[in-house]
Amino acid sequence: MNFETLKPEVIAILSNEKNTRDEKLKSLCQFLSDSVDYYNWVGFYFANHENKTLHLGPYVGAETDHTVIPFGKGICGQVAESNANFVVPDVSAQDNYIACSFTVKSEIVVPLFVKDVNIGQIDIDSHVIDPFTENDERFLEFVNQEVAKLF
Repeated sequence: MNFETLKPEVIAILSNEKNTRDEKLKSLCQFLSDSVDYYNWVGFYFANHENKTLHLGPYVGAETDHTVIPFGKGICGQVAESNANFVVPDVSAQDNYIACSFTVKSEIVVPLFVKDVNIGQIDIDSHVIDPFTENDERFLEFVNQEVAKLF
């Protein structure tokens, strides 16, 4: 996968002045899901630091019951506390994993920073075991740097 070819479209989606922030994020999720065959669920969670919870934002993919996640719980909750990328090659081997669907085999979560504060994250589930590489991490860091400009 050559992620460099996707970067101009990421910028174009997020620069569309006709759309609200949530519309831009939803379009971005759809673009990522359509462009990377192993990105089967793509969404954003946003932090409420007072309550120490994450709240589901725009996403594409199967519906989820996980609309609010406490910090520390599951992969997303752990990233809210660690401020670090978390790649899970096989979710069945992860103790602190919140199962969304039996079809999910792996997950990557990359924190979203605005002015050095972790305000949320991009979360991607895959129906494939161990598809995510360092290239996915670097690309999703780029995506989040661009998304941060919306805040």
